[in-house]
Amino acid sequence: MIHTLTMPKWGLSMTEGRIDVWLKQPGDRVEKGEEVLDVETDKLSSSVEAPFSGVLRRVLALSDETLPVGALLGIVVEGEATEAEIDAVIERFNAGFVSSAAEVEASGPSAQKVDIGGRLLRYLDLGEGGTPLVLVHGFGGDLNNWLFNQPALAAERRVITLDLPGHGESGKHLQSADAQELSQAVLALLDHLKLDRVHLAGHSMGGLVSLTVAAQAPERVASLTLIASAGLGPDINGDYLQGFADATNRNALKPQLTQLFSDPALVTRQMLEDMLKFKRLEGVDQALRQLNQQLFEGGRQKLDLRSGVGRQPSLVIWGSDDAIIPATHAEGLLAQVEILPGPGHMVQLEAAERVNQLITTFLKSLP
Repeated sequence: MIHTLTMPKWGLSMTEGRIDVWLKQPGDRVEKGEEVLDVETDKLSSSVEAPFSGVLRRVLALSDETLPVGALLGIVVEGEATEAEIDAVIERFNAGFVSSAAEVEASGPSAQKVDIGGRLLRYLDLGEGGTPLVLVHGFGGDLNNWLFNQPALAAERRVITLDLPGHGESGKHLQSADAQELSQAVLALLDHLKLDRVHLAGHSMGGLVSLTVAAQAPERVASLTLIASAGLGPDINGDYLQGFADATNRNALKPQLTQLFSDPALVTRQMLEDMLKFKRLEGVDQALRQLNQQLFEGGRQKLDLRSGVGRQPSLVIWGSDDAIIPATHAEGLLAQVEILPGPGHMVQLEAAERVNQLITTFLKSLP
């Protein structure tokens, strides 16, 4: 078998990737799931895993080369193949690549914006079937925080991400700037989409929002997945919150964002530039400071919603090296608790495949 290793598409916003370094060389044996090379996108750096086992026979992408999604990176052979047979596979691949890539780009779904009660909300709706899953991002994030998760999860069911008020491309004006206001925005989007009942998955502050939605409208929440969630204990890294809110340039912002990951190399220059552009938008600074004051004043979490966990089937996921909210907050919860060794606060990005597997298995287990 002659396998083609191609540039992956990690989320709908990714159109190309830059080759960082090959971790395997021609002639090396690779096993399915093993990391073969590192690629940097416009959002972060990650490793490309081999979807099959065999021997790496050709490396066709050079370090520092930027290639579009779907481009041929290398050839892995399982068994025996001549050089001429490999050449023929490469020739056939390259002959049809341009047209197929254009077709995928033209047909790909894009985020939508809707005005609900005078508030603009951006959301991305993928997949179909089953009870829908809604993914809710955290403080300072947006729907792109799920770029490694939503497409994979949407293979099983309808999956919706959104920008919370004050974030991303949604409206920036906040009134009370409390958990109730954010949760009401989620419920308003569900009403707009005519969704009576959904699974909710929230990361960090998004977990707090999901818990609040479940408390306000329990009949509409089929299950809860809480990922490094706020609202489950008093501790939080107040220095990070204040430093993130205060940062106005790349040098000030980078030390803050590196606290989100166990591997600081995942914080790329493009990630910093994108975050600075967001923070400089009109209304963002005020919104972030309002939320920080209402939810995390004095570097402590003001809300304790632990008692709400378990009223619906619940899954709790945490990275063991979380430097923002300690994984010890998961102890004693009436839920399936999974502490993943190694990742930091952005566990859904650092350990995307494992998180996706856990969520998929959990949702399939529900009646």
